[in-house]
Amino acid sequence: MTKSLMAALMGAALVTWAAPSIAQTKTIVIGYELPLSGDSSHYGEVFRNAADIKLQEFKDAGGMAGANIVVRYEDSKNDAKEGRNIAQLFVDDKSIVGVLGDFNSTVSMAAAEIYAKAGMPQLSQTASHPDFVKISKWQFRNITTQAYEGPFNASWMREKGVSKASVVAIQNDWGLSCASNFVDAFKAKGGTVTSTEYFNPGTRDFRSILTKINRAAPEAMYLCMFYEEGASFLQQRQQLNVAAQLYGASSLFEDQLIKLAGPAANGLFLSSNFVPTNPDPNVQKFVTEYKTKYGAVPNQFAGQAYDAMGIMLAAIKKVGPNVTRDSLRDALAETKDYPGVTGATTFDPETREPQKTVVRMTISNGDFVVVK
Repeated sequence: MTKSLMAALMGAALVTWAAPSIAQTKTIVIGYELPLSGDSSHYGEVFRNAADIKLQEFKDAGGMAGANIVVRYEDSKNDAKEGRNIAQLFVDDKSIVGVLGDFNSTVSMAAAEIYAKAGMPQLSQTASHPDFVKISKWQFRNITTQAYEGPFNASWMREKGVSKASVVAIQNDWGLSCASNFVDAFKAKGGTVTSTEYFNPGTRDFRSILTKINRAAPEAMYLCMFYEEGASFLQQRQQLNVAAQLYGASSLFEDQLIKLAGPAANGLFLSSNFVPTNPDPNVQKFVTEYKTKYGAVPNQFAGQAYDAMGIMLAAIKKVGPNVTRDSLRDALAETKDYPGVTGATTFDPETREPQKTVVRMTISNGDFVVVK
């Protein structure tokens, strides 16, 4: 055998040996539907920022042998129709094994109908409507629901001596759930609800609602809204000298609320399951990384997205490179004591509801402060 022929055969052998290692590396895709344009784009950007940080941490820690995990982001514009279109796009893409999102309950639930029929695991970081996980066995969430938060805040208000309250809520699935769960719990604890006022998404003029509420003279108001509406509401309440105390859902825990409302935000009480000043090493690591990369302190929405991505990645890694939609769903359902920045997360084996806790907070001197 000539030297040239021997070299050629050895080269061919090397190529043949190397090929299997290349073939063993597969791409696993996580779909993420979220609002990246429109009025709710701020939330989508925060979700994407936090998810990217968690994915990079996962890869820096070694990732998963034999597979490369990537995320496919699609803009739902916070619109139910767009959410359904994205859901169909994702279920048709066989490389996608699981989905994160959407932002609000209405869009998440619209998309969930398609994911349920196709057998696609869906984990929303913020869909808190009680009916979301009841759609099918494929739905999960990483946030406490209004069925928990409403009674929590109702108990808090009654402990503070509030016996008469009015409710102001955005007119959508989430707002209806937020209002009804609080109202039922407040009444059950002996409180009186003087009125429940709903407003359309995008509303910025609350003077007529405030005037109506003021006539009923409640001791407190419970707000089911987000910072965009909340800032206008707080400013107009101050302008009209409405004396009722203010309590709100965790949706109002957002630095932009304080920036836009100014001193009018002081005195608002609210609940949250993510506190950036928490000394827990996991929390401080995330806060530092987020501030370094994006120049801002992460809010609760960032914390929820960070943990949702982490839970999804942990479930995929548990199954391995040959993960399927079925096996991923089962791995998600088995999540127990996941050490997230929003608290340890365990999914109830029957309901798939997250078992977590929330903390009491207030706005004082232009800052969010934990109520001891």
